[in-house]
Amino acid sequence: MEYIYRVHAIERMFQRDIYESQVEDVVVNGETIESYMDDKPYPSFLALGYADGLALHVVYAKDEDANVIIITAYRPSLEKWQNDLKTRKV
Repeated sequence: MEYIYRVHAIERMFQRDIYESQVEDVVVNGETIESYMDDKPYPSFLALGYADGLALHVVYAKDEDANVIIITAYRPSLEKWQNDLKTRKV
């Protein structure tokens, strides 16, 4: 398995002070809270994990070779998420 970072992900991670090790830990140890099975070219997933005590959302996909494609990463906001950081506000 290899991690492949999209340019968008790298730009956002740099802006948000998020590190590769944190992202990869969320992919491996975090909880998948949403699945987007119709995404192309591969289904993608939203995972919630914690890095240095702070919540982190990572959107990623897996290709046919099981490589993990990192699409974006961000700190979830209570403006958009319920207190559990798993449920979107309506």
